[in-house]
This record gives sequence, C-alpha cells and structure tokens, in this order.
Amino acid sequence: MARAATMTSASFGYKTRKFFMSKHFTRGSLAVIGFFALWQAGSMGLMPFMHAIPTPVTVAGAFWEFMCTGKYWQSWMDSTLRVGYGFVAAQILGIPLGLGMGWNRNFKDFTYPLFELMRPIPPLAWVPVSILFWPTNESSIAFITFIGAFFTIVVNVLGGVSAIPRQLVDAAVSFGASPRQVFWRIVLPATIPSIVTGMMVGIGITWNVVIAAEMIAGNTGLGRLTWEAYLAGYTPGIIVGMISIGLAGYVSSMAVKMIGDWLMPWKKVF
Repeated sequence: MARAATMTSASFGYKTRKFFMSKHFTRGSLAVIGFFALWQAGSMGLMPFMHAIPTPVTVAGAFWEFMCTGKYWQSWMDSTLRVGYGFVAAQILGIPLGLGMGWNRNFKDFTYPLFELMRPIPPLAWVPVSILFWPTNESSIAFITFIGAFFTIVVNVLGGVSAIPRQLVDAAVSFGASPRQVFWRIVLPATIPSIVTGMMVGIGITWNVVIAAEMIAGNTGLGRLTWEAYLAGYTPGIIVGMISIGLAGYVSSMAVKMIGDWLMPWKKVF
C-alpha cells in the first residue's frame, strides 16, 4: 500500500508539473496578467471611461476585508445552494422530458406546443408569480433558477435525439432489437454529448438568474451582497461581488465539465 501511495503521489506531482509547464497555463497566465495591467492603467487615468474604477490593489484590500467576515462566506453558501437546487431539479425533469419528446412523436405532439409557449418567457419575468406562488423567498429563488436551466436542457436533449441518424435505429431494429434496447443502447448514449452541452450552458444561465433574483427578491447571497455595495456607493465592494460571482460560476462550470468527462470517457481516447 505504501508503494501504491508513493506511485500515486509521484503521478500527481508529474501531472501538476506538466500542467504548470504547459502552453495552456502560460497563455492563460499571460491573459490574466494583461487584464490586470489594463485595469491598472485604466484606473490611473490612461483610459478616461475607467476613471471611476478602483485600482486592483484597492479591490484586493476590499476582497480581504470581505473574506474576513462570515457574511461573505454565508453569501457564497446561499447562492451555491440555490444554484444547486435549481440546476439539479432542471436536470431531473428536463432530461427525461427532452428524451421523451425526441423519442415519442405522440408525446412530443402533446407537450411541445405548451413547452414552446412558455420557453420564450424570460426567467426574471417569473419573479412576481414565484413570489406569490411559493411560500418563502428561498423556494421562489430556487424555482427561478430551475426555470433558467430547464428550458435550455430540454432544447439541447431534444436536438440531440433528433440528430441521431435514422440508419442507426433502422439497423438495430433489423437485427431484432426491441424499442427498449434501441433507446438504452443507441438513443441515450448518442444523446449524452447534447445533455452535457445543455448542462454547461444551463449552469451559466442558472448563475445569471440567481444573481438577478437575489438582487430583486433575496435577503442573502452574492447577488444581494453586490447590490448592497451598490446601494452604499462602495465601488470596491461591487467589484468584489462581481469577481466572486465569476469565480463561483467558473468552479461550477468545472464541476459540470468533470461530470461530462466522466459520462463521455471516449473523449480521453480520441
């Protein structure tokens, strides 16, 4: 066991060194450094439209002050939980609905008109109804985040099923495959890339929606934290809130990407 642990540690160290020495890391680092350099130049007056933006050093100091408070981390937790509730619910309901509409013509004829009628409604337009319909602010915000991801995942899954070549299904049926076998062996595996794409797009929309909902109807969360900084006229706090939202969205996207890589192991081969 000690030898296996040593080999695992060595492998992890090798992969870490390889990552930090890769061109991707170098290019990304240069982009980040260039962004902060432009930010500093703009804050110093070299770009007139950025004269009101605080310098990176000022924002870093405000960031540290926020990180030393419990309210900041509680805002992270509240926003993440809301996104998680809405996103997971959207997958649980949206994936089967998209598969059902793509696989069964009768089911699609019955559900698609109502789906298309509701899909163009922006998630924030649901805010007044959700406040009236749900008993608490938490449940109403979770519902709005669900709406943000739900329609996206359904459209992607439906498109994935519709894009499956008919020849594959016909070939399986000609070899004696039952409808159940065709669904589980052909339709579902072929739709996984579309499901993952819908998840990646959906997690970004979910963060957009939850931040806006927190600003309108929330009492806590990163959106509320940013809005309170705006009401107080504290510009560094606004920037801290924006950076925190970006970091939260990035971490969530990476988590979804890891799930997608696990669902599609063949991507590591090709």
